[in-house]
Amino acid sequence: MNTKGILIVVSGFSGAGKGTLMKELLNRYEERYALSISATTRQPREGEEHGREYFFISKEEFEKMIAKEELIEYAKYVENYYGTPRKYVEQKLNEGKDVILEIEIQGALKVKEKFPDTLLLFVSPPGAEELKNRLVGRGTETMDVIESRMSRAAEEAEGMEEYDYLIINDTLDECVEQMHAVIQGEHLRCSRNTAFIERIKKELKGLKGE
Repeated sequence: MNTKGILIVVSGFSGAGKGTLMKELLNRYEERYALSISATTRQPREGEEHGREYFFISKEEFEKMIAKEELIEYAKYVENYYGTPRKYVEQKLNEGKDVILEIEIQGALKVKEKFPDTLLLFVSPPGAEELKNRLVGRGTETMDVIESRMSRAAEEAEGMEEYDYLIINDTLDECVEQMHAVIQGEHLRCSRNTAFIERIKKELKGLKGE
């Protein structure tokens, strides 16, 4: 079977609970997954640490990384850059870990273009009203920011069909298990196991010739 990890991109509306979902998935299946840490030029939110949630870097540093092609993808979102450092991702895939990138839709489609084997997952709450309630419930943003995030969500919804799977984040426990099952099932896809298929074909032909 294929032992190399799968590159997975998880996107979803701001407030859909992607971060909580990723943390829980890694808590339960730490040996299977690695979460890629993005670089960003935005300021840390309260409780966030450099090198844990994000690598918080200056605009100048980020633009140097772009110039040196040290990012798998990058995008500008609400006046800040976000991007995925290449080195860490490639190292973890070669170790056999499934690497999850939590990025927005622009970046996701760029990754799929460069790496067609990427698995794209889109996380959504059960409905728009629930999304707004979650954003308000966070208590970290003004109503103006929440309204702009809702407008952004309406735009992002136009790209949902580009993804491979839709994950509805209603009950966290069920959602984590569903996501894990989807990713592990992907390892069994025939197109990811061409070496095994070729080997068994040869073996069967050899036995037939006995």
